[in-house]
Amino acid sequence: MELDFERCYRAVDSRDQRFDGWFYTGVTSTGIYCRPSCPAMTPKRQNVRFFPSAAAAQGAGLRACRRCRPDAAPGSPLWDVRADVVGRAMRLIADGVVDRDGVPGLAARLGYTERHLHRMLRAEMGAGPLALARAQRAQTARTLIETTALGMAEIAFAAGFGSVRQFNDTVREVYGVAPSELRTALGRCPAPGGAGTITLRLAYRPPLHARALLDFLALRALPGVEEVRDGTYRRGLRLPHGAGEAALTPADGHVAATLRLTDMRDLAPAVARCRRLLDLDADPTAVDGTLADDPALAAVVAAEPGIRLPRAVDGFEMAVRAIVGQQVSVASARTT
Repeated sequence: MELDFERCYRAVDSRDQRFDGWFYTGVTSTGIYCRPSCPAMTPKRQNVRFFPSAAAAQGAGLRACRRCRPDAAPGSPLWDVRADVVGRAMRLIADGVVDRDGVPGLAARLGYTERHLHRMLRAEMGAGPLALARAQRAQTARTLIETTALGMAEIAFAAGFGSVRQFNDTVREVYGVAPSELRTALGRCPAPGGAGTITLRLAYRPPLHARALLDFLALRALPGVEEVRDGTYRRGLRLPHGAGEAALTPADGHVAATLRLTDMRDLAPAVARCRRLLDLDADPTAVDGTLADDPALAAVVAAEPGIRLPRAVDGFEMAVRAIVGQQVSVASARTT
């Protein structure tokens, strides 16, 4: 993936939040990497490198900035919409396929050899599938450290690490501190809610037309499976290691998510599916700009910016909805 230095540097210099997740800024003089909107002083040109993924920055020996938390940035819209092999691979990695089935399982799902898949991901993302999955495991581990009272050994295996030692080494390398120090330094207490409950923020690029999303989901909600009440969307989830529940509440700059999981190993898949459901990795400014070029749509787009494309948390469910919905009204489809 080619990153134009001048365009990237201008985005960093202006602290443009729209580019968070599109690329990552590595600062060689400090040994850290940041999101483009990091509020820290703009680094000198000669000390800057740009990376297409957090995994690529970590592979260059850089650790995540503790101020802007680049690993928590919205995902790149590019991989969210592309239907080619790399786009599909990124979505499967986010869903935890490498943690569950390894690189051979990922390659088999995509219909390519491991060697060719590694070559394509290296060319586009600057890192192979194992490094990309490792970066995701580190982010999952940090979320569990910050939001649960689980012991470090439990967190290590829930995040997908093969051993506690591997977990400790990765967290030290990515965040610059030991896991226990990361929890202590933040001074945070786990959110109440009981065992298996995690509360976290899902970042997005503004604007977000939350009412349109909730109205769409409420109209199609299946009783016993999902509901929209008091500005919160709730639904059951079928995850790789068991059942779960999600409660999603749009807020200013993020969506508050409360996840109840049977198995903590399902945290990353649950987050990925909730983000995809609400289209949180989209670039709404670019979408609105393109649609507004059509005179027939310009007024509507200006009146209601930030409308997203609601998706689904389950592929089979979406297929059934699509087939049934083609034959009858929305209300009749819900009943069926």
